[in-house]
Amino acid sequence: MDSALHASDTSPGRFRVLVADDEDDIRDLVCLAVRKAGCDVVRSVADGSVALAAAGTDLPDLAVLDVSMPGATGLEVCTALRADPATAGIRILLLSAGASPDEVARGLSAGADAYLAKPFTIAGLVHQVRSLTAGVPA
Repeated sequence: MDSALHASDTSPGRFRVLVADDEDDIRDLVCLAVRKAGCDVVRSVADGSVALAAAGTDLPDLAVLDVSMPGATGLEVCTALRADPATAGIRILLLSAGASPDEVARGLSAGADAYLAKPFTIAGLVHQVRSLTAGVPA
């Protein structure tokens, strides 16, 4: 997936999604699911710090963040997005191989709107994306 996708590559009136995962195959699957959900991928990145910067400039409707990434973890990105008034309204879906109740609670406490355990199904991710973008003004 090309990390150079920008807002100009999206369709007007469609929900804009930032995807961040350090595993290329997972990132590609997430982008596929986002598109199947009827949304546009505004940016696809492999690093948490890059994801945080992209969220500030692209202002997506939804950020799908892997919990374990270089640069900054998905939890750190989530906390930073919630702390900044400019990005506080971005919906956040965390993805993680860790699905214990404590790990899910940490993700939700960091400000995530939803938490999805890996491995996930494409259908399950499409459902989550649609659910999180329902009611978001396009």
